[in-house]
Amino acid sequence: MPAEAAAPVTFDDFLKVDIRVGEIVEAMPFPEARKAAFKLVIDFGPGIGRKRSSAQITRHYSPETLVGRRVMAVINFPPRQIGPFMSEVLTLGVPDAEGEVVLLVPERDVPLGGRLF
Repeated sequence: MPAEAAAPVTFDDFLKVDIRVGEIVEAMPFPEARKAAFKLVIDFGPGIGRKRSSAQITRHYSPETLVGRRVMAVINFPPRQIGPFMSEVLTLGVPDAEGEVVLLVPERDVPLGGRLF
């Protein structure tokens, strides 16, 4: 069942969240994580470069199917230490009917670093 809607925000609040398109260039298991996860390296193109992310997406994806995939991520959260790994961006997804994460991806081939608006 979907969660209740969050409290309203202003358009200026929305603009503070920097969501960009990146391409996964590395994906590897993250056995040290408490919940099953992968360590990702995502390329956001010139100006932003490559950033690391921990993502609990092991149900629908494998490292081999992730490399080369375009994804959406929040790039302006502070880095977060997850066990021995520093996660620099939040890779975005939504839950399926069983609560497992499905990645948010652009519908078409768009330039790396493109900002959601």
